[in-house]
Amino acid sequence: MAKRPSKHLRPARPLSSGAFARLEHKGDGDWMVQTMPADAADKTYLCPGCNQQLPPGTAHLVAWPREASLGVTSAVEERRHWHTSCWARRR
Repeated sequence: MAKRPSKHLRPARPLSSGAFARLEHKGDGDWMVQTMPADAADKTYLCPGCNQQLPPGTAHLVAWPREASLGVTSAVEERRHWHTSCWARRR
């Protein structure tokens, strides 16, 4: 049985919650932000704002830079899942 390649080597999957991303301005640049409803959240994620887990079934936000960083093919590859309150506190 072939071993599945590292998630870091696979192409980024598109978000599929059916919601539209909006542009938000933060101190470190422009970010695309999309809500992730509880029924679409089927994995455990680690919030970069508080380093706590977002368990499956938890509504949250997904954010990625408007423009990709150097060396990154697509900004969507840099997306991170945040607690809504952690993102709101971010400056």
